[in-house]
Amino acid sequence: MVEHREKPMSALSHRPQGWHEIDWCRTQRTVRVMQIRIAKACKNGNWRRVRALQRMLTRSFSARFLAVRRVTENRGNKTAGVDGKRWTTPESKWKAAHDLERRGYRASPLRRVYIPKANGKQRPLGIPTMRDRAMQALYLLALSPVAETVGDPNSYGFRPERSTADAMGQLYCCLCRKRSSRWVLEADIRGCFDHINHEWLLRHVPMDRDVLSKWLRAGIVHKGTLQGTSEGTPQGGVISPTLANLALDGLEAQLKKHLGITRAARLKVNVVRYADDFVITAASPEMLEDEIKPWVEEFLAVRGLTLAQEKTRIVSIDRGFDFLGWSFRKYGEKLLIKPSQKNVSAFYSKVQDIIQRHHGGSQDHLIHQLRPVLRGWAQYHQPVVAKATFHRLDAKIWYLLWRWARRRHSKKGAQWVRKRYFHTLGARRWEFAYAQRNTASAQSEYVRLEPLSATAIQRHAKIKGEYNPFDPAWEQEGEMLRARRMMRSLHYRREVAHLYQQQRGQCAHCRHPITLQTGWQDHHLHPLTHGGRSSTNNRVLLHPECHNQVHKLGVSVSKPARDAGLEKA
Repeated sequence: MVEHREKPMSALSHRPQGWHEIDWCRTQRTVRVMQIRIAKACKNGNWRRVRALQRMLTRSFSARFLAVRRVTENRGNKTAGVDGKRWTTPESKWKAAHDLERRGYRASPLRRVYIPKANGKQRPLGIPTMRDRAMQALYLLALSPVAETVGDPNSYGFRPERSTADAMGQLYCCLCRKRSSRWVLEADIRGCFDHINHEWLLRHVPMDRDVLSKWLRAGIVHKGTLQGTSEGTPQGGVISPTLANLALDGLEAQLKKHLGITRAARLKVNVVRYADDFVITAASPEMLEDEIKPWVEEFLAVRGLTLAQEKTRIVSIDRGFDFLGWSFRKYGEKLLIKPSQKNVSAFYSKVQDIIQRHHGGSQDHLIHQLRPVLRGWAQYHQPVVAKATFHRLDAKIWYLLWRWARRRHSKKGAQWVRKRYFHTLGARRWEFAYAQRNTASAQSEYVRLEPLSATAIQRHAKIKGEYNPFDPAWEQEGEMLRARRMMRSLHYRREVAHLYQQQRGQCAHCRHPITLQTGWQDHHLHPLTHGGRSSTNNRVLLHPECHNQVHKLGVSVSKPARDAGLEKA
């Protein structure tokens, strides 16, 4: 006779009864294991296994919880779709996760909005409803392992751990040597997101075709009118960048297969792509014009896409070309990468506009408005030859600030204005700064507008083209990569950088990585309202959702046992 024993409470403890009871560590681990299995099956070419695992993942509550968490924590969580609904309470998030069912699902039309582009035109965006965003995030969890496994090695747009700096680094490797190719096809796809062929996507994207078809044909609501969508995947959807990448994947591999691997290497053919912008190098302009460009046009035509002829050209590396905001040009045998003139002009116009809009504002408010703009632009161009550009722009920005200060006090002399707004800090004179009282030391400290030239030039360590975040063999490489880039982004936030090092880059609650995508929040172990201090000894970094969970449930969080700093790469 078999004795039936009651299951211990520990076996049932992982079944949450509310949003704040979800064990995020267990949830993320469950989804991660399934994604690794999908990537392995895809690598082995077992597509039947891939589909079975994808179905299993999209039906799991762990994936649903993470999908809802993603769309309620990202920057677009305050923007509603055509139904006007947002998920702001734990109850609404809990109900939404349980409502993410494939059966009976119907996609709502997208809400059309327009945002300005750098060239003065407007970029159309389609804003899905919160439910559609969560469904897309759910199926993206199952699609991402496949997209990363089959993706081109030198495709860098909208992929985990990859950035524009990686694309720049790869182009440098292809063009910097003395015997490197000297001709480049600089190409751009006309309206890539708006013209991808639906039938091609439904035949080739490895996911549930019925659900994908509902997203693609949901329609768009603009000024109260419903418009049908017969082509394209609208910008603004969670899954749209991955669909666009899947449509363009094969551009590098199939081109080299068409030319022959040995012949492509001899002709110095290389492809570097970031989203719908790509560059192809070759040894001669005739090769690019007569053989490669026609093949690319044929490759795109099958997918419903065409090249934008006004942005597509064949140039010599001696004349240079612009790509992703940088200018690539060889001076003799030396390749220099600098901020492009177009990018510099757009940045200067933005700074000028901010200063002009703050005629009546205070100096401290203007500094806090300008600091993230200057810091972000400087960090973007930090890996290239930008020091001279930084110094030139510093002089122009200083002149704008001087005019701003003189205009505010037109009846005061130059010396009075100088003493009021500009100060000598260390070895630097004429620093645009204001005095702020430090409550801890009861003394005044100056808060300055850091110049662009204060950013040190630091070369970028390029990610390896074969890197796959869902392959366990690349796990250590991924950890080192995330730590390096997080520490660089936290260079100006020393206290946060110290906490990040102390916690080994992990959330103090769920022990999963803190990244730029997940975000983080400060948590005080001993609350400030109970006499706690703001020193780093009383603080830890948590994911935003983990922070909410700790406060709602009163969960205790402890600091790491010792200060285990990350090794410098």
